[in-house]
Formats: sequence, C-alpha cells, structure tokens
Amino acid sequence: MEMNDRIHTYFPSLTKSEQKVAECVLANTDEMMYYSVTELADFACVGETTVMRFCRKIGFKGYQDFKLSLAQNAGSKKSDDQEEDNSDFVRMIYETNVNILKSSMSLLAKDKLMQAIEWIDEARYVQFFGVGASGITALDAKNRLLRIGRRSEAAADSHIQAMMAVSMSEGDVAFGISVSGSTFDTNDMLMKAKQSGAKVIAITNYAKSPITAIADIVLLTAGKEMPLEGGSIGAKISQLFIIDLICEGLAHRNVIQTKQMKEKTARAVIDRSY
Repeated sequence: MEMNDRIHTYFPSLTKSEQKVAECVLANTDEMMYYSVTELADFACVGETTVMRFCRKIGFKGYQDFKLSLAQNAGSKKSDDQEEDNSDFVRMIYETNVNILKSSMSLLAKDKLMQAIEWIDEARYVQFFGVGASGITALDAKNRLLRIGRRSEAAADSHIQAMMAVSMSEGDVAFGISVSGSTFDTNDMLMKAKQSGAKVIAITNYAKSPITAIADIVLLTAGKEMPLEGGSIGAKISQLFIIDLICEGLAHRNVIQTKQMKEKTARAVIDRSY
C-alpha cells in the first residue's frame, strides 16, 4: 500500500496530535525519510512519543520501520518515473562526495571542534563508540589516534562496549559516532559513560536527535542517508573528515611528540611489508 493511502486510511482513527504528524508527512513525504524522530516531532510541534504512536497506529513497528517504507516507496517511484542514466555515474558520485565535504565544512562549529580537541588532548582515556558502519569509523579513529601516540580504544562487541562504558570515569572522554543520532546501542553506551563521569563528544548528521541530548559537544556532519543507503560512503567521508580534523588539531598542539610517535609507529610496522 502506498504511504499516502495508508495514512489516509488510518487518519480518522488518529488522535489530534497524531493527525498533526500525519499532515506533516503527507505534505512533505519526500523529505521525511531524512528526518530524525526528534526533527519530525519538532516539525509537527508534538512529542517524540506521539510520533512513535503514529508509526505504530498506521502499522509499523517503529519510526525506523516507517522510514524504511518511505524509502522503498521513493525508490519504486524513481524506477517507474525515470530511466536511470548510468553513463556518467562516475562524475555524479564524485560531485556528490565533493558537495558532502563542502556541506560538512559549512556545518563545522570551529569553537566546538577546538573544545573537543582540547578534551581529547587532556583526556586520561578515550573510548570510541559506534555500531555498523559507524563502528568501522570508530575503529579507524582509534587507529588514527594510535599512530600519533594517543591511547584510545574501540570495540565491535556490544558487551565489551558496555563494560568499557561503565569502567570510564572523570577525566575520560566517550566519543560516539552515529549518522542518525538515534542508534540505541551507541546512545546507551554514551549514557552509561556519562553517568560514570566521562565527558561525551558525538558526531552525527542530525542536530536534533537523541544523541545530542546526551553529548556535551556535538560535531555535525553532512551526507544524510536514506534507510536503504546504510553505510553510504558519503556519510563515512563526512565522519572521517571530522576525525581527520581532530587528529590534525592534536598534532598542532603537540608537534614534537606527534612527529616522534609517527616515526615510532611507522617503524613498528615497516617490517610487516615487503
């Protein structure tokens, strides 16, 4: 069933608050798949719980299930309405990624970036949290910091993450990475770390999302992805851009130490290559 038809079918049975959500979706269907649950709630002037009730009442398990259906409908319409031109996909992808970097630069709050760099520089311990594609970014961030002599950690296993989160304390930094800002596991780990006394930094594409209510510093990225585009390279590029800026900022604060550690870490692995 088409999303608009589904909403119209259930509309009379919705409460007035839920009908406000329905009206917003009907009027902006193509944009809704890029909204976080917090953004849609603000747009409709209702609470997040109202958005969740709306999704369940029209037959979805939750907000992410609702967004996935929106993306599937949009994909079907695209296939029906236009033939894809694959002749210049190389330039299309190149220009998309360049635009993502430009957008990330425009979203960058340099004061928050410098504060994050200072916290990491002074931290006793840094733990990166992320799952899925963002978990891979977390592992890459750990690798980048290690090469300049910064002890940090990132784990893929959720049980290990949970134990690490509750083991953190004052003077530590918990660094969460989530495109949507609505990833339950990541937000749960950050909350555990914060309750243990750690400072919290977050990278996300959504200024209004659950992760921003937990983080002390929020660094925004571009490259928003549809539910069907999970793990998109564009979103990852914007995350790695912020990680690169942080590493470069740390290097500028400790020029001699960074140079020495780059040489030591390079020599440590040079024998591992032919």
